[in-house]
Amino acid sequence: MLHDIGLCRTAALGTHLERCDHCNYETVAYDSCRNRHCPRCQSSARDRWLVKQASSLLPVPYAHVVFTVPEQLAPLALRNQRRFYSLLFRAVSETLLQIAADPRHLGARIGVLAVLHTWSQNLRHHPHLHCLVPAGGLAFNNSRWIATRRHGFFLPVRVLSRMFRGKLLAFLKQSYRRSELCFPGKLAELSTPGAFHSLLGALRRREWVVYSKPPFGGPEHVLKYLARYTHRVAISNGRLLGIENGQVRFRWRDSRHNNRSSVMKLDAVEFIRRFLLHVLPAGFVKIRHFGLLANRNRRQALALCRLHLRAIVADPSTLLTEQQKSALSRSCPQCRCGTLHVVARCSVLDPPSPSLVFHCAAFDSS
Repeated sequence: MLHDIGLCRTAALGTHLERCDHCNYETVAYDSCRNRHCPRCQSSARDRWLVKQASSLLPVPYAHVVFTVPEQLAPLALRNQRRFYSLLFRAVSETLLQIAADPRHLGARIGVLAVLHTWSQNLRHHPHLHCLVPAGGLAFNNSRWIATRRHGFFLPVRVLSRMFRGKLLAFLKQSYRRSELCFPGKLAELSTPGAFHSLLGALRRREWVVYSKPPFGGPEHVLKYLARYTHRVAISNGRLLGIENGQVRFRWRDSRHNNRSSVMKLDAVEFIRRFLLHVLPAGFVKIRHFGLLANRNRRQALALCRLHLRAIVADPSTLLTEQQKSALSRSCPQCRCGTLHVVARCSVLDPPSPSLVFHCAAFDSS
């Protein structure tokens, strides 16, 4: 993975020739690694995903809810990523759907888009889920759309926090009984029933952090949030300032001091170690949909929601920024009218010579 990211958009991965279909302008670009943990490759993947998701947006306010795992569980999560993060998704989704279904709170079926993040601004391991939820839902008899009862309020944070705590601890206890968790290295002391259940008991007596922002605007605001949270990796290229004398400098926001922006220096090896903490298991899905937005019933549920809201499907072209539109359309930088198309592929021959001999394979025009 690091090898791919290190060679991304360099001659080592080859190049391709792009030509404008209007003015015949040509440019040569390096190929990308397309690794989902690569900061360079995620912007285009994000924009394509945003266009696809635009059809699922509703013209209603959206709530942004963040569920954070206590730091005492972070080492267990890191050594059991696939199992722990799956339980985290399950605990969060069941919490939101169950509390929203309660007539005392909303009394409706809601939809949830959940995104896993595992990092803090200083790249330490900090598992949490960002959830974007329409501030309302369908009545259980599908007769109407039910909006939140109070402006600027979605669901009670304390109720969310305590149910989330109970569910995740219960799921972990069940996984322990089934021997689905491993305890390597320093975690070995938790492998005994007494130590493990003592940890869960201590965490049950603590308040867990669940943060809910007041519901914000419609589809255009939602897309901005999606762009910010869905395809991010541990650190973006824009935060990297440089490397000198074996130390990496990058910008970060200190949440303990009112999000004050400052510069952090880390030894290059430590920087790489922290980055690797956030590499997910192969094939693990970090963006998931639940409730009305679940894949099995999304189309029918959204059609019914729009019927009650008297809304139409959002046009992606009206929701994306000009920069996103340009990136997706591959518009020509010279004439601004045509579109760039790949007309030839070039790959570096092994072993590479000092002059970098290229082998080009032109695409069949048919």
